[in-house]
Amino acid sequence: DQHLQSLAEVEQAVKNPGGVIGGACQMPDPGAPFDVNDPANFGLIGTIHMDLIAMAFACDLTRVATLQWSAATNNRPYPFITYNGAPIVDDEHGLSHQPDTSTDAWGKLGVIRTWNIQNLAYLCGLLDAVPEGSGTMLDNTVIMLFSEITRGNTHSHIDNPFILIGSGGGYFKTGQYIAYPNDMERPHNDLLVSILNAMGIESTAFGDPAFCKGELSELKA
Repeated sequence: DQHLQSLAEVEQAVKNPGGVIGGACQMPDPGAPFDVNDPANFGLIGTIHMDLIAMAFACDLTRVATLQWSAATNNRPYPFITYNGAPIVDDEHGLSHQPDTSTDAWGKLGVIRTWNIQNLAYLCGLLDAVPEGSGTMLDNTVIMLFSEITRGNTHSHIDNPFILIGSGGGYFKTGQYIAYPNDMERPHNDLLVSILNAMGIESTAFGDPAFCKGELSELKA
């Protein structure tokens, strides 16, 4: 019942009368049909998803979106990008479990991560191209990029990096790098608390309160 209800809510959101075609709000062009099961088209599928996210924001069909590249373990190859001149046909999950001494595996992962960041830049460019108020839609948005773990071969969660882009309408201070020493260890729950507060949802905890210390004051403008 909950699943059917969630589908009904999505359907109603798509039919939102507030989404009027015109200006920055345009029907995205999916292009010619292609095989979604072909690994070579993985990047194209991601591009279409990002186009949909940008248009959904511009048309005010939603205020929140999640983009996840494959499943958590990500057993995909990347035949459309190359390392040392050859397509990457390895299973990414397998690459991530190679020892630190495997220069081939970590070299390929480096290329894949560069590709991830290039796609992030593409999404940012889409949002930044839409004028909104005195700035752009990107200025009024906050994008959070992260991975579930720091290193695949140890499943470590220590020093996991998070990237925030956009100030969320001026709530966050941008252009800074913050590192928390071990004696100031902060769980990522506190980052999610900060994002809740930026969206007008006052809270001191996200998830298990035992892992929360409150929002990250260093992020606030």
